[in-house]
Amino acid sequence: MEKNTNQSVNRISDSENAISYVSEIEQESIQLLETVRKTEEELSSYYPQMLENSESEAETLGRVDSLRRAANNILKAWAQIYAACDELNARRSDIKNQNKKRRLIAAAPSNAAIDLNESRSQHFARGLNIYKLLLICFIGSFAGVVIELLWCLITNGYLESRSGLVCGPFNLLYGAGAVALTICLYKFRNRGSWLSFLGGMVVGSIVEYVCSWGQEMLFGSRSWDYSHMPFNINGRICLLYSVFWGLLGVLWIKDLYPRIAKLLLKIPNHIGKIITWLLTAFFILNVFMSAVSICRWSQRVEGIEPANAFWEFIDERFPDERMERIYANMEFAESKN
Repeated sequence: MEKNTNQSVNRISDSENAISYVSEIEQESIQLLETVRKTEEELSSYYPQMLENSESEAETLGRVDSLRRAANNILKAWAQIYAACDELNARRSDIKNQNKKRRLIAAAPSNAAIDLNESRSQHFARGLNIYKLLLICFIGSFAGVVIELLWCLITNGYLESRSGLVCGPFNLLYGAGAVALTICLYKFRNRGSWLSFLGGMVVGSIVEYVCSWGQEMLFGSRSWDYSHMPFNINGRICLLYSVFWGLLGVLWIKDLYPRIAKLLLKIPNHIGKIITWLLTAFFILNVFMSAVSICRWSQRVEGIEPANAFWEFIDERFPDERMERIYANMEFAESKN
């Protein structure tokens, strides 16, 4: 009983401290309101002069310009103060969630904690450098395929390939999405979740649209079509999946990104750099082979024979049966006829 009473007293004390704190900028804002009131009184006394003195045009325009400049300055100040307030509250919430115990999974570190740890080290993947972005791309390419496989199993009752490359369970759409979300949402990592949601919607939708358009332009094929979904744009994106991208944006920058960043901090610099460049070389080769194989697959759909020994090798290593297993949902425009 005594312990509960002490906790209640502490909460009341914390609340009183929060209410009693008055920042310097709040004091300035109170003074500003008083200045605005005086300005309104001054203008009220000036309005009759405008009617009596027709030569006051220049003075009136000067007052208008001055008030307009003041309004612009106040708007800028409001935006900066609101951003500071939003960031302070978001950091408080992130740290509170970090310290909260969860039953099934450990709490993600706050982005503020990651920033502090990275600033104190000379780690190869600190900040938003090329090493971190490449590793995020690789991790996202793999994790996206795994999640889609599980989703297919849950919704359809069977496993079906969601890979985008011919070697390994990787799909660069997810990797590119993870990189795009990281780059665009990084500056909002310590801000409110609503910014991450809006940013995720916009970034994810653009990435999905560009990838769909690029695939159709290069290979004459499409791996997804949302034409049957409401509020779609050319069947490439739709409102429902844009909302999913928004939710993913919040999940990514507030939970998954700090977990990955914390994991990367445990990799030694020398080993981490070597692993990054080896994986980069593997993905470059994988992307090249995937593009060549899909190009040759589309030629086979059109009935074009291999032109030389290289294309015969591609036909042997990547026949239609293998390509159909890897790209289970890919359709060529010619094959629809």
